[in-house]
Amino acid sequence: MQKLSNQILDLRELEKLTTNLSKDISFGDVYLLQGELGVGKTTFVRLLIKNLYELNNLPKPASIISPTYPILITYELSSSQIYHYDLYRVKNLKELDELDFFENLNNNITFVEWPEMLINLPLNKKHYLINLDMISETRRKINISFNQ
Repeated sequence: MQKLSNQILDLRELEKLTTNLSKDISFGDVYLLQGELGVGKTTFVRLLIKNLYELNNLPKPASIISPTYPILITYELSSSQIYHYDLYRVKNLKELDELDFFENLNNNITFVEWPEMLINLPLNKKHYLINLDMISETRRKINISFNQ
């Protein structure tokens, strides 16, 4: 996945970006998405998941929604799974352990919205930090950094 610094994109450009980024996603990768409420974290993940299904010649899920209330939604993808977390309501690492969060990182693709409690943890996994900032109603500033 490429690194980006301060790229300002509209929805059409975001769709193109996620199409390209999806080609580099591997099992075991972790994607941490930061940004204010309503900035488009779920939209970003939705586009990536849709593209992953297309790349694997699988029918797309009927809906790809925010896991705000269930905290975790999983999607079947070939021989592995996609885990989509929303940690907005998770208060501590004990709650993450109860969700088997750290075990689920192995050989799956993991997307995490509201990852603040994870940022300084040694995840021992290749992970990306994707930061979204609202520029206007139709444009977002995107920064992507890689951590190992």
